[in-house]
Amino acid sequence: MKKLLFVLIVCFTYQSQAQLFSKERVLNRENIDKKRWSWGYYLGFNNYGFNTRYKEINAEVLVTRNMGFNVGLVGNLRINDYIDLRLEPGVAFANRTLAFPGFSEEFEATREVKSSYVHIPLLIKFSSKRINNFKPFLVGGASISHNLSSNEDNPDDNSAGEFRMKTNVVNLEVGFGIDFYLEYFKFSPSIRGVFGLTDELVRDNDPNSPWTSNIAHMKSRGIFINFTFQ
Repeated sequence: MKKLLFVLIVCFTYQSQAQLFSKERVLNRENIDKKRWSWGYYLGFNNYGFNTRYKEINAEVLVTRNMGFNVGLVGNLRINDYIDLRLEPGVAFANRTLAFPGFSEEFEATREVKSSYVHIPLLIKFSSKRINNFKPFLVGGASISHNLSSNEDNPDDNSAGEFRMKTNVVNLEVGFGIDFYLEYFKFSPSIRGVFGLTDELVRDNDPNSPWTSNIAHMKSRGIFINFTFQ
């Protein structure tokens, strides 16, 4: 993840310098941002973890983050030259591994959490003035995630090896990116933080469960790196 972020930042810097100092100022896709409605799609990666609060701090759950995949559509409504309203429905596949303290056997201590989210963000995009063929932007808003792999209604819990999460989650999202105006389309790489507002943990049937009794809340935290084509 750190290497990928470094590569993106280097690319942003290189492209920005090339545009600023290049003598050639031919504008690609000059009228693309003047459309009332525009459409596109995105592909990308995610890295999900948890923000966990405990009743007793001395017994923390270790979370191993794994790279996931995003894909979806973009619907963009132009408000003015600097503000757009965007709907970006898609799916996000995430994978996290939890290691619970106090167990000697790995099959009791470890739970693999695979999540398949139907992810629907409603966002406001704040753009700067276009400079040659690129334009930086900030984006923020809220989203709803429907976890198809939540196990919320499964009667089995961690005592039977089943880690359960709530199906519906509400999130806040904030990020930044750059629009690059290429000859045939607009390419927009972006980095976004996703902050879950909903406690996703479904607690075990036993109120003294060694897996869930010490957890006050468990909320998703994610980083999305998306590549949008319009």
